[in-house]
Amino acid sequence: MSRVPHLGRHRLTGAVVVTLVAALLGLGSAWPASAGVAADEYVLYYTVTSGQGSPENLGTIAERFLGDSGRSAELFNLNSGRKQPDGGALSDGNKLTPGWYIVLPWDAVGAGVQYGVLPTGAPAPATTPAKPGATPTKNGGGTNPGGTNNGGTNNGGGTPVPPSPGTSGSPSPAVAPPVSPRGPAEPSGKCITGTVASSPSNWAFVRLAPEQAWAASRGIGEMVAVVDSGVDGSKAQLSNKMSTGANIVTGEGRGDTDCLGTGTAMAGLIAAKQEGETFGGIAPDSVIMPVRVVTDGKTAEEADQAAAIQVAVSAGATVIALGGYVDPTLPSVTKAIESALSKQIIVVAGARTNGAALPADVITVGGVGQDGKLVEEYAADAVDVVAPGANISSLGAGSTKTFVGTGTQYAVAMVAGQAALVRSSHPDLSVTQVAHRIAVTADKMGEAQPDHRYGYGMINPEASVTKTLADETVPINSQNRAVGDVSGGDGVRIAFVLTVLAGLALSTLLVFRVMRSVNRARAEKDGSDPDQTTFSDGSPPASPAV
Repeated sequence: MSRVPHLGRHRLTGAVVVTLVAALLGLGSAWPASAGVAADEYVLYYTVTSGQGSPENLGTIAERFLGDSGRSAELFNLNSGRKQPDGGALSDGNKLTPGWYIVLPWDAVGAGVQYGVLPTGAPAPATTPAKPGATPTKNGGGTNPGGTNNGGTNNGGGTPVPPSPGTSGSPSPAVAPPVSPRGPAEPSGKCITGTVASSPSNWAFVRLAPEQAWAASRGIGEMVAVVDSGVDGSKAQLSNKMSTGANIVTGEGRGDTDCLGTGTAMAGLIAAKQEGETFGGIAPDSVIMPVRVVTDGKTAEEADQAAAIQVAVSAGATVIALGGYVDPTLPSVTKAIESALSKQIIVVAGARTNGAALPADVITVGGVGQDGKLVEEYAADAVDVVAPGANISSLGAGSTKTFVGTGTQYAVAMVAGQAALVRSSHPDLSVTQVAHRIAVTADKMGEAQPDHRYGYGMINPEASVTKTLADETVPINSQNRAVGDVSGGDGVRIAFVLTVLAGLALSTLLVFRVMRSVNRARAEKDGSDPDQTTFSDGSPPASPAV
């Protein structure tokens, strides 16, 4: 079988893509100063109120903004000992004073979440709502009540609005400026501070043991595009492992900066050099191409998602890992994915929770915790394979050394790294065959294989590059079956066995009849009883077949 050509390396998809691809493939160990900007100024935070009923505590705040009261330990670590406006400091998660500022992790969402430089003074007093007709701000698809920003509070789960430039105290009570359709611009290049959980764990690396596959493949020659929040190119563990990438949000610039941390964490899981407790990359000799589709916001435009995939194809990516900001079921995104697959580029995406169908050769991934529980309620039969996705340690962006997070996107990154191992060790395989190999070499989970919840099970990097699969001698279709196998079940194999056995029986009968004819001829010649004739070795003739 001849090597499958990567056609996407030799042509561009349009004027926008031409602009973005211009300098994507430059590698180097030195990074511009802008790539390592401090990430300790702009944060998400919440102002403690007097509340109604029970006093607020870290558990209730974690439940409200993070969906898990158990993450109160994160909040304690982020805020313990820091001086508050009244001179006090957090020492007990159950004792919070109204007016204190509680720094929140990057994934906090909800009414009351504020964004900007952490204030040092007391909270600003409530302001009189602006008159009707004031400039609206993003507010869950509607307008901010009265057109004001209410002290920087995001009042509908939308994108937090930063304080006015130049302020270091409380957010400005003035009417917020209009929000761009693409989300607010990055304030002076600053990024949201990353967070570290209280107990980083390396269980994923231990469970997958990717180093056992490295004697056969380390992913050399493969470029994995990470379509997410960008990747912090200043990280030593990614030195010489990254292209400059692309920033789809602005339509120009580089993708090697990261304000949210998710893209950097994904890149670390794919290609980073392991150091200490930090999870190393599945494919440490692969190259990362960061494609940035979000900055400080929580959403990405459909056109940006599709363009990101097109750019990755044109730049020569061999594997594309779609992060949590990409919805592969959107029409233009699906079309871009199908184009990538047609050029034999592997696409890995998170399994859907709504049961929406994806192109057949997309590898859909579910995340699981150390206890085997799924990190999301995926639709039945939506998962091809699973990988670690809870309490995952990886690279942190900016000043954050270790990132710990939970989400399907981290499982996607690990499978993308595995796909790079397989593509590097088996370059003649089609995208369908790569997906098939990753699936059938997984460790079974659940009652069946594939299971309606866990698919084929937990990925096995070593088996995926070392195991010999007989069905790879013929092309494999999108249902993981040999081309021409229309029934696709055990019936074909059973029918084949029965045919062989019948042939053997007929051959044996023919031999018996020939032997009896010979015996009769000998008997007629010497006048003996043909049924009592023996062979030269003294053995009697065979009984006639029934």
